[in-house]
Amino acid sequence: MPNLLLELRSEEIPARMQRKAAGDLRKLVTDALVEAGLSYEGAREYWTPRRLALDIHGLTARSADVREERKGPRTDANEKAIEGFLRGAGLSSVSEAQVVSDPKKGDFYVAVISKPGRAAEEIVAEVMPGIIRDFPWPKSMRWGKASSKPGAMRWVRPLQSIVCTFGPEHDETVVIPFEIDGITASNVTYGHRFHAPEAITVRRFDDYVASLERAKVILDAERRKDIILHDARDIAFANGLELVEDEGLLEEVSGLVEWPQVLMGSFEEDYLSIPSEIIRLTIKTNQKCFVTRKQGEETLSNKFILVSNIQASDGGKEIVHGNGKVVRARLSDALHFWKRDQGDMPDLATLETSAAKFGLDLKKPLDQRMAKLDALDVTFHAKLGTQGARVARIRALAKELADITGADAALVDRAAVLAKADLRTEAVGEFPELQGLMGRRYAALQGENASVAAAIEDHYKPQGPSDRVPEDKVAITLALADKLDTLTGFWAIDEKPTGSKDPFALRRAALGVVRILLERRVRLPLLATTKDGDLLSFFHDRLKVYLRDQGARHDLIDAVLTPEADDLLMVARRVEALTAFITSEDGKNLLAGTKRATQLLAAEEKKGTVIADGVSQALFKLDAEKELFAAISSASKDAADAVAAEDFRSAMEALSKLRGPVDRFFEDVLVNDEDAAIRANRLALLRLIREATGTVADFSKISG
Repeated sequence: MPNLLLELRSEEIPARMQRKAAGDLRKLVTDALVEAGLSYEGAREYWTPRRLALDIHGLTARSADVREERKGPRTDANEKAIEGFLRGAGLSSVSEAQVVSDPKKGDFYVAVISKPGRAAEEIVAEVMPGIIRDFPWPKSMRWGKASSKPGAMRWVRPLQSIVCTFGPEHDETVVIPFEIDGITASNVTYGHRFHAPEAITVRRFDDYVASLERAKVILDAERRKDIILHDARDIAFANGLELVEDEGLLEEVSGLVEWPQVLMGSFEEDYLSIPSEIIRLTIKTNQKCFVTRKQGEETLSNKFILVSNIQASDGGKEIVHGNGKVVRARLSDALHFWKRDQGDMPDLATLETSAAKFGLDLKKPLDQRMAKLDALDVTFHAKLGTQGARVARIRALAKELADITGADAALVDRAAVLAKADLRTEAVGEFPELQGLMGRRYAALQGENASVAAAIEDHYKPQGPSDRVPEDKVAITLALADKLDTLTGFWAIDEKPTGSKDPFALRRAALGVVRILLERRVRLPLLATTKDGDLLSFFHDRLKVYLRDQGARHDLIDAVLTPEADDLLMVARRVEALTAFITSEDGKNLLAGTKRATQLLAAEEKKGTVIADGVSQALFKLDAEKELFAAISSASKDAADAVAAEDFRSAMEALSKLRGPVDRFFEDVLVNDEDAAIRANRLALLRLIREATGTVADFSKISG
């Protein structure tokens, strides 16, 4: 079966856009071909900084013939209805339609529409211009003389050439020469911009890949990544070092080069006095380079790894020299930030009011920065006030939470007033992603308690499902206060997440609270803390997501989670106990009996059947009734006592004793007795089953 090769070559595509764009191209093209009646065996996308490529193999040579029967109106229908039918079916007169008889409905017209299949080349030529013109780039541009004309094509960077060849695996291929804005698809591409700028004629994917490689272009991004990673490891090892690996940087760098050349540069060891995080970010952000460290150690070395797109005749000496100059300049700036942040601010006299407000010591650099943050009235959010006001709220909330978490109140208070201070440091001003971490560094330098320093960094955590959760009680307290203040604040001003939009990362904040409560076993009454039922419901949604990710069944979560449940740790423990119980033999059987009881009861309640207010033992006629009543009385008490003691497994075990009596009741007893009083009494007995099991879960919501 034929294969299709497609390449869209342009000026440099931003690295962050390449992978998604290639995936979008594959989906758009294959969807369009399938929609047009073609099928294919497989498709794979490729990308470099200057091209998107697509290899579709096993594509059918033409679409199948289609025969469609379209039913029309009765033959005696009015003229307008018949004309509309003929127009829709593409027929010029009723003589072209067939007449079909139906014994019940009479005679009616049927149009038989035959659509002959089309060659794949015709379909590709038809769909490709629209796909290219409407390609979903996040940002695009117009260029050249045509850019001033209405409807001029837009692309991420100027599009330079298109390759589109089609044909069997071993025979000759043909070019599908569609055209868009003056660019006609051909079988000609170009290799590396500097090493091999000559035109290359290609036939199919295999020789396309080989030709590009001879022209110093490695098409497969994963292979480029692999070359960069292994060469970087090898050059580091050869120098007695190890590479500090960074998957995000590796992905980005592989999108900057078509012919990766890995080199090593260096900077003066004096710069190693700067914290490793700043060095790494400086070199990564400004020069897209990797850092190294001594083997088996955490501290960085003064060697860095860079990736060039040029195989230089001097072995890369000039490239290394040029990169080294920029790295040194950036590290010089970073060293300046680092030292400035440890010194006194020039306007201390203006900070005394703010210092007094928060109990700050203006002899300490980090305290000065917090005072400055407050004195400047830096806005947190237009409707939620300043950062200083926010710190005051977090401080007050953290004080309340310290009683719950068992954290040292004085340390919590100190951590709260310093938590946002590093927002006024020059290091964080240059690298915002270092907030918290730099605060911890500066706190340690000025002699703060280790728990306070740790809390300054960790109060932002966890920032996602895979991020670590704070362990120290001071950090746990501050992290909860920070996230709860964010959530209650934005809820108060009605800035809640809607659909996929969550500009203030409130889902992440709520999930962070859930993870802290559950993973650090914290009992926190959320409704009493937030005083917002709608926000509690939002927490419930995040809890469901978290528990499902942990493997819990959604129906068991729903069976336990009531709208007013605000102790999420207890909810999780109930789900855990219910999961263990419901998978046991006793649990399965009790569930079946309980569901039968609750369904029967619900049906009678819906019909308005009279149900006794309480159970009268005097109305019992059968032993099975007496036995069930005694079992419920005993199990209810034992289960309630166990729930009160928060021993949910024991509560489940107590309920499991109902299994036999419930089974016998339904075997021996007719609930809907002819005697209205007996019937009402037996329904009341079923209500007791529902109430007894309801102490631990709503069994009616459990499937199975």
